[in-house]
Amino acid sequence: DQWFTNQGLATVTSGDVNQWCTNQSLLCDLQVTSPGQTSKGVYGQFQRLRGHFHLYKRGTLLSALSDTAALLKSGMALRTDVVLRLLVVVMRGMAAPAPICSPLGKPALPLLSAEGDINIGAVFGLHRNALFKVHSFTSRPEKTPCISFNPREFQFAQTLIFALEEINNSSDLLPGLSLGYQVYDSCSSATLAIHSALALMNSPGPEDSLGDPSSCSRSPAVLGIVGESSSTSSIGISSLVGPFSIPVISHFATCACLSNRKEFPSFFRTIPSDFYQSRALAKLVKHFGWNWVGVVNSNNDYGNNGIATFMEAAWHEGVCVEYQESIHRTDSREKLLEVVRVIRRATARVVVLFLTLGDLIPLLNELALEGDPGLQWVGSESWITARLLADNKAYGFLRGAVGFAIRNARLDGLEGFLDKFWETVFQCSFEGVSSTLCTGTESLAKLKNQYTDVSELRISSKVYTAVYAIAHALHNLLTDLKNDTDSGKRPVYTSQQVLQYLKEVRFRVKTGEEIWFDANGDVVACYDLVNWQQEEDGTLQFHAVGLYDSSMPPEQRFTFNQGKLVWVGGQAEAPAAVCSESCPTGTRKAVQKGKPVCCYDCVPCAEGEISNITDSNGCYRCDLEYWSNEKRDRCVLKPVEFLSYEEIIGIVLVFFSLLGSGVTTLVAVVFSIHKDTPIVRANNSELSFLLLFSLTLCFLCSLTFIGRPSEWSCMLRHTAFGITFVLCISCVLGKTIVVLMAFRATLPASNVMKWFGPPQQRLSVLAFTLIQVLICVLWLTVSPPFPYKNMKTYKEKIILECDVGSAVCFWAVLGYIGLLAVLCFVLAFLARKLPDNFNEAKFITFSMLIFCAVWITFIPAYVSSPGKFTVAVEIFAILASSFGLLFCIFVPKCFIILLRPEQNTKKHMMGKTSNDTRY
Repeated sequence: DQWFTNQGLATVTSGDVNQWCTNQSLLCDLQVTSPGQTSKGVYGQFQRLRGHFHLYKRGTLLSALSDTAALLKSGMALRTDVVLRLLVVVMRGMAAPAPICSPLGKPALPLLSAEGDINIGAVFGLHRNALFKVHSFTSRPEKTPCISFNPREFQFAQTLIFALEEINNSSDLLPGLSLGYQVYDSCSSATLAIHSALALMNSPGPEDSLGDPSSCSRSPAVLGIVGESSSTSSIGISSLVGPFSIPVISHFATCACLSNRKEFPSFFRTIPSDFYQSRALAKLVKHFGWNWVGVVNSNNDYGNNGIATFMEAAWHEGVCVEYQESIHRTDSREKLLEVVRVIRRATARVVVLFLTLGDLIPLLNELALEGDPGLQWVGSESWITARLLADNKAYGFLRGAVGFAIRNARLDGLEGFLDKFWETVFQCSFEGVSSTLCTGTESLAKLKNQYTDVSELRISSKVYTAVYAIAHALHNLLTDLKNDTDSGKRPVYTSQQVLQYLKEVRFRVKTGEEIWFDANGDVVACYDLVNWQQEEDGTLQFHAVGLYDSSMPPEQRFTFNQGKLVWVGGQAEAPAAVCSESCPTGTRKAVQKGKPVCCYDCVPCAEGEISNITDSNGCYRCDLEYWSNEKRDRCVLKPVEFLSYEEIIGIVLVFFSLLGSGVTTLVAVVFSIHKDTPIVRANNSELSFLLLFSLTLCFLCSLTFIGRPSEWSCMLRHTAFGITFVLCISCVLGKTIVVLMAFRATLPASNVMKWFGPPQQRLSVLAFTLIQVLICVLWLTVSPPFPYKNMKTYKEKIILECDVGSAVCFWAVLGYIGLLAVLCFVLAFLARKLPDNFNEAKFITFSMLIFCAVWITFIPAYVSSPGKFTVAVEIFAILASSFGLLFCIFVPKCFIILLRPEQNTKKHMMGKTSNDTRY
């Protein structure tokens, strides 16, 4: 403030600031015109910006002032102390020295390393656990200690070195170029794995500087990274180095999530993705008929993603999961005991363990404390070939376990290389050259000889393949660069180039396997199906009993060898693992309420439905002409039913039909013999003979309704029935009219009979019949009757019947017959009390009454009768009405002709005897 006062500036205007900027060779166009904000508020904003100004280089100081100008444009007169502070900040920015990028803390050094022309990085979990501490952030944290040496991972590291030495000694691959390595220990921790990746991306410079003062960037220390074994750690490493295009090739990270090229653009792996293993496990479970399983997975990316894929595939295969538990090696003992209780109490006798080896061991320890659970284990590739488990007698209950493992391989020279290292470290000899003989258990007694064991190089061979993949990519890159650059210049390699060439690399390793990466950085999935079998000496050995190859067509991917499988408890038969027993053929599965779909009841198929496979989810309806058999497992042809001559009802109807026609013929013979007698001559004998003829046809036409319906029989039965009955009723109607006319003719001065003599009677019968003939012709022309398979009345059989075709014509035929019958009945009823001694009108009345009664009751019976009984009802109506006409009209006459011939006189019929009997 004093300095500003001496300058005569009580306040600083925009012009003052601009003048100061001009003096400093800076352009500051500030326009501060009016008050609007307190000095305290602006001061706070300046304080917030101070930290930013220190970051500006000389060339960007103008940008810093521009940012400050944006704040000063609040339009206010500022206090001098505020402007002073601003100027101090600006001057500090101008006077700041050039920035130097230096690493924070001490650089992390590799556990194993060797310099070469080109270096390859590697991250392995050489220890099983890291002892993390809670930091107070008041002092620099110490290095995280690691415990529990992991000989298996150490073998991976030595395999990498072995492969690099092979390449360096090769004259065909990268000639004249040596490959070095930097191996870091992640201690099986994702945090330390990321820390190792950061170390591989950077290397310490002189006095901890990162290089050129004008740039804080440099090329990575390695052109590729091999590792990590864990999927979670590989996710962390790939996420970190991916934006810098540093390729990462994992030998053991199988999580399908790593195939996402958008998230992990530089990730490759020489081990198949769990996308294939999880589906293969689901098919394996389904193959052995297990549809009720339990699942335990690692609570990490490997386990969670893998088991999610398995459960999805299992659902599509019809496999249900009773329970699903997640564990991690860091879980409390209470958590593990809870999982053990779930496993032992569950009804599922098959358990899928999608666990890493480190997560599985604590669970097995708790299971072993309570004895053999008697379960069938299905394992993932992470532990199914772990010699550490097979050699531990406490885990004997794993006998019979099955699972998919990476195909085994033999690496010539690796065993000698591992032994040489072992001999160097422990000052002993495997061949007895030294005074001390190596046992393979030096300081690793509890873990046995996992380091020197080369019988199971399933994963170690993938480390070997990963190194060769980088080497072949570098070789191809070197070849192309030599062709494009001058011979005097040394080629410059970048990780981006190596990444690009890795995408296109294709080679064959000495194990015989051809290696190439697809668009997702994955290799072809090929697994051995491994079965844990106990040998005669009591040891557990891994037997390859099958193969899964994703490069084959879907139906050929899964094959079994001739080897015999051994199951839990040494059984020769696969154990059952179902929630419900299989449903036999003829039944379907009905899911039990509130339970998974694998828990069901077996419900018999309904009539007309079948299931010809076991465990059918539904029953399938047979085709229209088929029906289910008694077992409901096969569709058979429906029986075709019609009124036949062979069945009892058909025989009975034929008998009465022939009986009626025979009786009618016999009456005709009687009438013919006594044709000159009064009783025959009375009421037109021609009509009587015509009526007998029509009745004979009525009896015989009923036979057309019996037998298998055909096109001709269907047309014949209905038309013959209609025409013969009209002919019959027409004759009866003619006789009735004759009776009425005869009565009228006896009256004085009546000449009615001359108008209805025999010619007119014949003509009337012909006319009435011709009308029915025309209706039938129209019927046959428009829509004739036809044979029809009736499948609606009965579901289990087919009724073969005659469809009437045109219902209008059918009911027109019946209606016309009914009209004539009613007319005949009315006329006969009017003539019932005529004074003849033999009054035929009475008998006609009775016959028409029976006829009408029969056909009135026929209609509802016909409509409601099912199947062939419809035809039987129609035949019954024909026969009943025909017998009614025959008996009512002709039996009384035959009685007189044959039994009372004395009454067959004209006098008697005219009523001129005193002791007559009236009929």
